[in-house]
Amino acid sequence: MKLYKINQGIVIESENGFYSLEDEDWDTFINDDALFQKLKERIKTLSPSQADLPQYILAPIGSKQELWACGVTYLRSKIGRQEESKDAGGGDFYARVYEAERPEVFFKANPHRIVGHSQKVRIRKDSAWDVPEPELTLVVSSSGKIIGYTIGNDMSSRSIEGENPLYLPQAKTYDACAAIGPCIYVTEEPLNRSTTISLQINREQKTVFEGNIAISQMKRTPEELVSFVYRECSFPYGCLIMTGTGIVPEQDFTLKSRDEIKISIDGIGTLVNEVG
Repeated sequence: MKLYKINQGIVIESENGFYSLEDEDWDTFINDDALFQKLKERIKTLSPSQADLPQYILAPIGSKQELWACGVTYLRSKIGRQEESKDAGGGDFYARVYEAERPEVFFKANPHRIVGHSQKVRIRKDSAWDVPEPELTLVVSSSGKIIGYTIGNDMSSRSIEGENPLYLPQAKTYDACAAIGPCIYVTEEPLNRSTTISLQINREQKTVFEGNIAISQMKRTPEELVSFVYRECSFPYGCLIMTGTGIVPEQDFTLKSRDEIKISIDGIGTLVNEVG
């Protein structure tokens, strides 16, 4: 099943159609270890809507939740980070964290810096080399249980992070620095390891980059990443966690204003954003 956040409340999508839940608080509704079962029970009491899904969908994150992220979880990401930071002497840091017991985790954004499906993401004005990072994003309850999945775009300045790894917060966190959506995919079982993430970047109606990777290529498990984020942090309303990217454009590629970014993940759907 899929959950959509809209201005009027919450929409549940199942194989039988769309079901509307009005006057539900998103933060409270989502934060449930038995979310899948709750959705099954709720739609038994509802009739499918005759209308299609509203055109305007909000980012599926509550006002009291945080978005965190993980890095260097795929081999391609390790290589890309080493390439961008070699002139600054920081390449060894990425090689070491890829093999280390402790993963790279960092705070990405508050809800007001996150956009949803069909909204505009941004690149920093003081950055010369920018890329989207397509990532499977975990929806985690306050107890630390993975209750769903969504698509994430971790916008990143490669020029700023490459200049010095200590500049990571500036490279990663700014207004409209992340997009998530279009929904939360709620399943009874974990995602199949063959699940594929795909990225397509279009410029002036032409595809200028595309790539894909299976989540089986992730070095660490989703549960492992959650355990480190939650190790000394509490999340009373739950948390969303980006799991890292395995799709890294070549060094001669950078995003430009008005580029269209399309990220698809099997079972979840497609997140589309334009660069503002």
